[in-house]
Amino acid sequence: MATVRTDTSLPNRPATSPTRAGVIPTGANPQWSFEPPAARPSIDLSRIEPPPILRPGASLSVLDITKYFGDATGGIRTYLLEKARYVGLHPELRQVLLVPGARDALMESDGVRCYRLRGPRIPTQDAYRFLLATRTTRRLFEHERPDIVEVGSPFLVPWLAHHANQRLRAPMVWFYHTNYPRIIAPGSGATRWRSLGADLAWRHVRRVSRLFAATFAASDAVARDLERVGVERVVRIALGVDLVRFTPARRDSREEARARAGLPEGPLAIFAGRFAQEKQIDVLVRAWPAIERRTGATLVLVGDGPQRPALAAAAAGGRITFLPYQGDRDRLADLLAAADMYIAPGPVETFGLAALEAMASGTPVLSVDRGAVPEHVNGSGAGALYACGDSSALADAAIRLLESDLPALGVLARRYAELNHAWPVVLDGLFQAYRQILAGPPQ
Repeated sequence: MATVRTDTSLPNRPATSPTRAGVIPTGANPQWSFEPPAARPSIDLSRIEPPPILRPGASLSVLDITKYFGDATGGIRTYLLEKARYVGLHPELRQVLLVPGARDALMESDGVRCYRLRGPRIPTQDAYRFLLATRTTRRLFEHERPDIVEVGSPFLVPWLAHHANQRLRAPMVWFYHTNYPRIIAPGSGATRWRSLGADLAWRHVRRVSRLFAATFAASDAVARDLERVGVERVVRIALGVDLVRFTPARRDSREEARARAGLPEGPLAIFAGRFAQEKQIDVLVRAWPAIERRTGATLVLVGDGPQRPALAAAAAGGRITFLPYQGDRDRLADLLAAADMYIAPGPVETFGLAALEAMASGTPVLSVDRGAVPEHVNGSGAGALYACGDSSALADAAIRLLESDLPALGVLARRYAELNHAWPVVLDGLFQAYRQILAGPPQ
């Protein structure tokens, strides 16, 4: 990780330059960290003169704007930082990130600039903040002049970006990271009010999609959902996994990783993510006593979220261990490699990054039969599926998987990740999609 510092040594900048007001260069391999406010100089992006455009001769520049960029968590954050690393290695590219934060901040690396605009926390999603700075956003759009804009949020941000883009009129794409109508009503059996809410949400999806030249979907399941409700110009864009960090090589030190986390010997299953209702972790907790009786396995739940107290109460007395969110990605990689099985119970995943990180680590996956993760399981042959919401089916599938040839399945899992989800290959495809959109429809 690059050392983060405040640089006041760059020459030929005016007194109002954000170099003196708080630009933080991060080096060529950005993994931006955000110090406490006292550790950073004050900055007001609504008033300062923005710095000169990075790489003014770049042949393609993209501006990414989303509210889903927490200080330490989230698959969208991981995706955007991987894109930043890719841009840093390709001098013909330029990227601008425009995301919310606790206060205004400005960071730079090779070919990449990140603006953080002060915004209040979202009450129901404490890791994230609102992006509300309308005038500043428009000013930064017009200063940076991207060739294409990618929006990664579903509600206010598309309209904010549309307003900011009125003069520039750069083509915009929407990366549909969150399948929120499915969160409201995951499938059949939903109450009347949930079904009505989902119908209204799908109408909103269709309306928002008309702002964009294309809507990106990271899985076939999501693409089908979008096309079914009438969204046009859906483009399938796979996401990737860090094959260097998440690797079966870490399995050589699995005993050490387990001991460090206070985990026992014997069969171990793991889930890592946000403890939220749509993840259906409660189904997994209900199933665990039957799995424990047959296999002696321990379940470790890694993360935090609003459902944690209820889950902890339901898990009392069983072989279920709760670990806090792992901000150290290497520690998370160690845990995934130390497990015998990863469980993905959420039926509304749009990609399933944590499950893919487990597969890259050589760990087979047990998944619910809905959402994006079944595509990884079926494509690799490295796991099993169970019927959504059925704790008995989950238990039966978990027992069979734990009694199978797990090392052989782990080899298949790693091979699938290498062949289909290496970040350089994935991002080659993403930037090719950008170029096709900029070129316009075929004549």
